[in-house]
Amino acid sequence: MFEHYIQSGGRRLRCGYTTGTCAALAAWGAATLLLTGHAPAQASLITPKGLPVTVPLLDCRADGHTARCSVTKDAGDDADVTDGMPVTAAVERTDAPGIAIDGGEGVGRVTLPGLDQPVGAAAINSVPRKMIAEAVGRAAKDAGYAGGLKVVISVAGGEQAAAKTFNPRLGIVGGISILGTSGIVEPMSEQALIDTIALELRQAAARGAKRVILTPGNYGMDFLQAEGLDRLAPVVKCSNYIGDALDAAAAAGFEEILLVGHAGKLVKLAAGVMNTHSRVADARAEVFCAHAALCGGERELCRALMDAPTSDACLDLLDAAHLRQEVMESILKSIDTKLTARLCAGCRAGAVLFTNQHGLLGQTPQAKEILKAWQ
Repeated sequence: MFEHYIQSGGRRLRCGYTTGTCAALAAWGAATLLLTGHAPAQASLITPKGLPVTVPLLDCRADGHTARCSVTKDAGDDADVTDGMPVTAAVERTDAPGIAIDGGEGVGRVTLPGLDQPVGAAAINSVPRKMIAEAVGRAAKDAGYAGGLKVVISVAGGEQAAAKTFNPRLGIVGGISILGTSGIVEPMSEQALIDTIALELRQAAARGAKRVILTPGNYGMDFLQAEGLDRLAPVVKCSNYIGDALDAAAAAGFEEILLVGHAGKLVKLAAGVMNTHSRVADARAEVFCAHAALCGGERELCRALMDAPTSDACLDLLDAAHLRQEVMESILKSIDTKLTARLCAGCRAGAVLFTNQHGLLGQTPQAKEILKAWQ
């Protein structure tokens, strides 16, 4: 078992190794078996992060001109759909020089631009390709072989597992991706999700889009579809990572961003909270209370707003005090200011807020201008 740990949220969590590391280890084993006739019991490498990984090689067999070995993916304590899956490398000699790398069963194919690999290529990213090539090259050098080799990576059950990942949305069909920039899986990593959001935005930009809609999740998607707004621009889910998504959209070259979401998340932007997960900051009641006070709300109302359990409950209180419209206008103006401060010149963003109970609550001034231009 891979013994490397990190501390996360007060817990000691075991790291794992990526599908890219598995593929490189399996490829070394298969190349060694092919070129020496000997099936090694285990394989080792140093990951790009600098950590050594040693694993047992499974199901090693030679079949004519091809040798195969498998490595079981170990995700450690990370909730990874590929955990426990076999990553298999098949290696054969070729007349062409160098090391060719391709994907087989269970490894996806790229069908849309903007990904790490070009359209038509196997979804084996650049760092794993380099790791595979280096591992196979090391095996060839040790065996005294100077000819060409072809490596095909496959993952049994990969196509079924891919349905639980972002791959279908990214335009990767037929299986999982062989991934990993560090070679190591760190549990509970938020960065992987942020990287996926940025990737979706780059893909949309690569298709020529200059405007995009960001929404935190399914409530936003349902609202967009009901209002017909999803037809106006590409839509990317950004979960709680509003600030990171705005940064990525600006970096991808988008000129106009429309943020559409439930008030329970988006009112937090008025306080400058750009990660809306409740464990990071739950400023909903504080935002409603502060803006109600600015609009002349009495002390009793402000106390009730601070005690309200939900955004809808806050809105009910504001309705009873006949202050909802004024308070929402104040909140929306503050959100507008925070969004403008977050973005660089040449990119503007607006927000549309709703709740399932109260429906559309309002639009920031920039959102009104953006929607008018889009429609």
